Amino acid sequence: MTGRVATVNLGVVTEAAWAGDPSGRSGIDKRPAGGPVPVRFTGVVGDFIGERAHHGGPDQAVYAYAAEDAEWWSAELGRQIPPGAFGENLTTWAVDVTGAVIGERWVIGSTVLQVTKPRTPCTTFAGYWGVPDLIRRFTERAVPGAYLRVLQEGEIGAGDPVEVVDRPAHGVTIGEVFRAMSLQPELLPRLLDATDLPEPMLEKIHRRVTGTGR
Repeated sequence: MTGRVATVNLGVVTEAAWAGDPSGRSGIDKRPAGGPVPVRFTGVVGDFIGERAHHGGPDQAVYAYAAEDAEWWSAELGRQIPPGAFGENLTTWAVDVTGAVIGERWVIGSTVLQVTKPRTPCTTFAGYWGVPDLIRRFTERAVPGAYLRVLQEGEIGAGDPVEVVDRPAHGVTIGEVFRAMSLQPELLPRLLDATDLPEPMLEKIHRRVTGTGR
């Protein structure tokens, strides 16, 4: 089956005690858009982002999560998890998001996107779901979804195919980066081959590998 976008999701303003932003507002509650959505270098047009210190920006312009992984969580928690509930802009189908290689390029609609890094779970995520131990469980599951940078602006709509047009030879995947950073530090040296990782992350990995800091 050809990978495709199941839904494009936009964040609505949610005010809650668990919101990480000092304003008490969060954009983690994302809901399917009614049609194609413009995508710019800075992110998806119409998507509200609350805590910009840790969310958004060129290296985290778009967030993708696989519908198949969401289905696993639905079974695990015994409740329906709708598209966008992970805070993802793109809910994908038949796309190996965890196995995506850092730096690989996706053509979706009239855009070109590049895989940059995995998502790190936060207290806002746990608060939104109402699952106190979600950070631990999400980390142990190790299917974090992928952030993407925008190489070519355009539009994306539900049903658009996801075409992988370039995949770096180093083979370092979203899943490997997540496990190395959170569960298996012995994998950290391999991540240095993935030069398309955001520069602050590469610097952090280098410090951990060389023992010069965290």
